Amino acid sequence: MSGRPAPDAVRTVACVGTGVIGGGWAAHFLGRGYNVVAWDPSEGAEDRLRHLVAQAWPALTELGLADGASQDRLRFEPDLAAAVDGVDVIQESAPETLELKRRLLADIDAVAAPDIVISSSTSGYLMSDMQVDCATPERTIVGHPFNPPYLIPLVEVVGGEKTTQEVVEWTSAFFTAAGKSVITMDREVPGFIANRLQEALWREALHMVAANEATVEQIDLSITDGPGLRWPIHGPCLTFHLAGGQGGMAHMLHHFGPALESPWTRLISPELTDDLRDAMIAGCEDEAAGRTIDELNRERDAGVIAILRALGRA
Repeated sequence: MSGRPAPDAVRTVACVGTGVIGGGWAAHFLGRGYNVVAWDPSEGAEDRLRHLVAQAWPALTELGLADGASQDRLRFEPDLAAAVDGVDVIQESAPETLELKRRLLADIDAVAAPDIVISSSTSGYLMSDMQVDCATPERTIVGHPFNPPYLIPLVEVVGGEKTTQEVVEWTSAFFTAAGKSVITMDREVPGFIANRLQEALWREALHMVAANEATVEQIDLSITDGPGLRWPIHGPCLTFHLAGGQGGMAHMLHHFGPALESPWTRLISPELTDDLRDAMIAGCEDEAAGRTIDELNRERDAGVIAILRALGRA
């Protein structure tokens, strides 16, 4: 018999690693009425986390806080063992370095109660590659969110070779109870689903900037005023289904299929030269036009909330 609580009975979440993603998770869980215990060894981590939560709180409030939701339910613990002691689930969000992930997951595994699920926010690593040093790898799993986790509903759940099916099912049910939109993947894929698609678009953008084919602002505008307006309603597959008219996807593939052989895309990574790096940084600074990161975050949050409400999802 498992000693872990039912997915909808979770009350306390440990957030291990409190950068942009880990802090976003903390904000999300607090907004849903959970107690959150946070741990991060970097200097100034607690102040940065509390700032992030405070910045996210207006958006969470506008979306609707759960009963009892409060920033006062956040506790920062300097000791890892103390941070995971007595919690109901653990969400790890350390920097994206494989050796660091392996070591940290093993450290968490060594001090956490044996039945508590350990979920990782990794954006690309396979859990099979991260759980290798854990004494009880069967309770480790990927719970991959999207930034900011307190606002973007999606989380992709997938276990590793040693993860039990029970843990996969429990984790998916927990995230659903915590207000997320859950994709439970059938198998491990590097980068999961959404990041694979996002990465393809990102690489093409870098190629075009590197080749002086488009500016940062033109690339962003091409999405925000183009296909990006369709994607909150229909994903890319259903969007192309509509592109086929009354014949749907069948007609679309027949009519546009030959274009797949056109050399439009370059899915290999461009070399990140100093010139490309400088062009991307300068382009983003130009597009920001003096707006601070906090101001851009608030602008993004307000826009996402408006979209969710327009679609009846909030």
